Amino acid sequence: MAPEQTGNKKREEPAPQKAAEGSSSLSSSSLSSSSPGSAAVHADGPQPPKKPKRMVVRRSLVDYLRGREVGAPGRAGLSGFDSELHGFAVRKLPELLRERELSLGTVDKVFASQWLNARQVVCGTKCNTLFVVDVRSSQVTRIPLIRDRRHTPARAQPGCGIHAVQLNPSKTLMATRGENPNSLAVYWLPTLDPLCLGDHGHKDWIFAIAWMSDTVVVSGSRDGTLGIWKIDPDVFRRNAEGLSVYAHIRPAEVEDVPRASTNRRNSKVRAMAFSATRQELGAVTMDGYFHLWKAQNTLSKLLSIRLPYCRENVCLTFCGELSLYAVGSQSHVSFLDLRQGHQSIRYLCSHEGSTGVRSLSFYEHMVTVGTGHGSLLFYDIRAQKFLEEKVSDSQHSSPRPTGRRFRLICGRGWLNQDDLQMNDLSALGELPNALYTHCYNWPEMKLFVAGGPLPSILRGNYAGLWS
Repeated sequence: MAPEQTGNKKREEPAPQKAAEGSSSLSSSSLSSSSPGSAAVHADGPQPPKKPKRMVVRRSLVDYLRGREVGAPGRAGLSGFDSELHGFAVRKLPELLRERELSLGTVDKVFASQWLNARQVVCGTKCNTLFVVDVRSSQVTRIPLIRDRRHTPARAQPGCGIHAVQLNPSKTLMATRGENPNSLAVYWLPTLDPLCLGDHGHKDWIFAIAWMSDTVVVSGSRDGTLGIWKIDPDVFRRNAEGLSVYAHIRPAEVEDVPRASTNRRNSKVRAMAFSATRQELGAVTMDGYFHLWKAQNTLSKLLSIRLPYCRENVCLTFCGELSLYAVGSQSHVSFLDLRQGHQSIRYLCSHEGSTGVRSLSFYEHMVTVGTGHGSLLFYDIRAQKFLEEKVSDSQHSSPRPTGRRFRLICGRGWLNQDDLQMNDLSALGELPNALYTHCYNWPEMKLFVAGGPLPSILRGNYAGLWS
């Protein structure tokens, strides 16, 4: 655990959790009541009916969260209160989270992660390792990468990394890159058997992946193109020995990303986000532009916008409820409202220096920001401000805001000490981890966070379950 703590202090042991195994949808709140009284007939004749007892409702956030864990049903007629409690829980959750670090061995820098189920998270790393970690036992299971027809080891450069892992909406398929970082690999879920490999789509590394439907997936590459792949599960078959045999597929369409100059290197796709409600695909490129397409059977370009802060635009997310795209850069988060007649860009400063915004996620009106300095920040879109630390002046007084940003400080993780000495960095002391990825399990109010040291010359990793 990291000794430095700001705002919400960590406990030595994480809060106990009783996870609802396999839960994947939002549960109703846990609300309890006493049974109303009923008219009774006694030996000495009918008695006047007793007044119905008033329903007792536990208006406690703790009761609500516990109810979500066990999937307790809500009471009829209380959906409004349930919704109010849910919104309150979203705002209060960061203050309640406690960290439990997970051991990942000696893999280098976790770049991508997704929840597979209530206890397993799939991850991709800089050292080209694809694995599943059990958040209860910390057991790590490696997944073989799918090979091209013509295996050329020189293509799989050691430091290219696995930058994207995405599940389709029904969570029956998973897309990532293959052993060749230019290829798109698709696996069956939950077995993680290989289904198919797209090895004729890109000429450079795949950095971003987004599912447009259960069977259509888009890959974004450093070669400045988007590949649209149509996945037919029927192509999966087994040979006579019963072993899995994966198919080789080609993209249904390859779309060139608009370029601000003739230099294709500037149009490298870095991140993508798909809006199912608006049927739009957004992408950010390394030249500081945001691009938007109408995404149906094909991609139809809508617009390209130069971002106000264009250095190291490495993450992108979309909020359906607010119709907002959020882009993370070296020092800011830019919010793009691109509805017709409402096109605007707002931004906020992360105040994290040059370490930058490394991961972003939306849930309702709350934005979670993973920084390059080992901390998580939380921004309330409705209130238009970051969550703040709170202190109590006395045991009986209510907590009051301090004006300082609330943040969760992540633990130390693992760092290869030989790298520090070889590069003469020992004098820097403890180096924080960049939080390259995070993902929520909202039904159980849990957060998985992972990353590693920011300097590329250092090998290390961090993973933690916040619950």
